[in-house]
Order: sequence, then C-alpha cells, then structure tokens
Amino acid sequence: MRKKCVNFKKLSIICLISFIILSMVSGCKEDNQSSILVIGSTALQPLAEQAAKMFMYDNPDVSVQVQGGGSGNGLTSVSQGSADIGNSDIFAEEKSGIDYKSLSDYRVAVTGFAVISNKGVGVEDLTESQLVDIFTGKITNWKDVGGNDVPVVVINRPSSSGTRSAFKKYGLKGAVETSSGKTLTQDSSGAVLLGISETPGAVSYIGLSYINDNKSINVIKIDDVSPNAENISNGKYKIWAYEHMYTRGTAKGAIKDYIDFVTSDKMKPYIKKLGYIPIGDMKVSR
Repeated sequence: MRKKCVNFKKLSIICLISFIILSMVSGCKEDNQSSILVIGSTALQPLAEQAAKMFMYDNPDVSVQVQGGGSGNGLTSVSQGSADIGNSDIFAEEKSGIDYKSLSDYRVAVTGFAVISNKGVGVEDLTESQLVDIFTGKITNWKDVGGNDVPVVVINRPSSSGTRSAFKKYGLKGAVETSSGKTLTQDSSGAVLLGISETPGAVSYIGLSYINDNKSINVIKIDDVSPNAENISNGKYKIWAYEHMYTRGTAKGAIKDYIDFVTSDKMKPYIKKLGYIPIGDMKVSR
C-alpha cells in the first residue's frame, strides 16, 4: 500500500490564504457592522428613534437600538466604548470625567426647551428674572407672579441631564437651582410630563418634541415670547441647544450612514414635525 505524503508547503499556503480571507471578512464586518447602539439625551430620543425606524426599513441588514438615560450617560457610554453613538444636548467638553478630545461631534438638529407648569397655576407669561427667582427658590407661591394662591413645586432633572444643563445655562443664566422647599426630581422627559400634570403648582422644563398639542400641561411664555420654531430660529427665544451625536473617533460604515440619514432631506420633514429645527434653518448660532 502506498503511503500518502503530506505536502506541508501546500498546507501552509492554504492556511495562510484562509487566515487572510477570515481577516478580510472580519474587517468588512467592522466597517459595516450590523448593529448600532445609541444612548443618551431624552430630548433627542424621539428624533433618534424615528430616524432609526426609517433607516432600518431602508437598511434591513442593520439594527439600530436607541436608549435614553440622559446626555451625561450618553457621553460617558460612547467615550468608554459601550455605545456606538452618544446623544447629547450639551457639548462634550462641558461634561467632566470624559476624554472629549477623542470624540467626534455631529450636530443633527436644534431643540428648544419650554417652561411648563400645572394647568392650575394661573400664569401664562413670566419675565426672565421671575423665571430665575422661581427656580432658585426666591419665589415660592404663584400668587407672587400674578397667578393663583398655590405653592410652587419645582420639578428638576438629574444633574447628569443635558436638558437640565442647557436650561440652567440659557434659561437661568447659570444661576444655581433651589435644593430646598418643594422640589422633585424626575429621570426622564416623560416622567416630567406626568409629574407636571398630576402635581398642583408644579413647574419644570422640557424639550419641545415632547409637547406637541399636549392639553394636560401649561406652556409658559418668557418675556411674552413663545417657545416655537420661528422664535428660536431668529433668536427671539433664548432657551435652546444643539442636539449632538458623538462617536469615538470619526464615524464610519453603518454608524456614519445612520448619522447622515438623521440630517438627510428625507428626515427634514420629520425633524420639523417632531418639534425640532433643522440646523440649516437657524438664523443665529452659538
């Protein structure tokens, strides 16, 4: 019987070719990953979810999962590599404890933040100084600003919230919110809406994307200026912020495709419908 000889040279070549092919396939998967995890701002969440739904319809081989948790959580997650995209209402450099220089910033929209209250307070308009005095605890009853005799109950977001940071910076001019008296903290925009509708005297702030035609709350003007797209885009209404999508390094592959889709012409009508403002519509900048 003739013994078969193993051609080790040929075997080595086959192994080398197999290794190269596997490496190429692995590289393709990295550039064209099939799943994207988006974490962060609840103010940006409705737009991110709508874009994800439409993007996945056009790209059935890609899964996009969108979670809230707040801007701070989003920035921390993307900087640590546990999320592909971190959504934020604030610039990454404003968040302590992260390597913001390693992140790439993609501004996808502008959102306004409205001051909202329980419908029983009897106030439709506040001056900027009255707004500051309410959230810093100097005004404790709505009758002091022309409303009903109802104690003020401030509903704040957690310190990690980008909505809170933006409101403090642009609505309160950096003033420190009250930590005494009647104050509550809610973790999400949805919880804020519920708290406002159910708590007599309650006041808070929220992204315009959560208001629409909500009849259970009262939207308050500031210096007789309503929080709407026109007043924000021309600079009359001051409480607004850019909505950011951050990635570690430059966005590539499916991640880049998704972010590009958020700002595409196809999404523009939905950006407006959901209460955001396209970047290109802004007549002022920050």
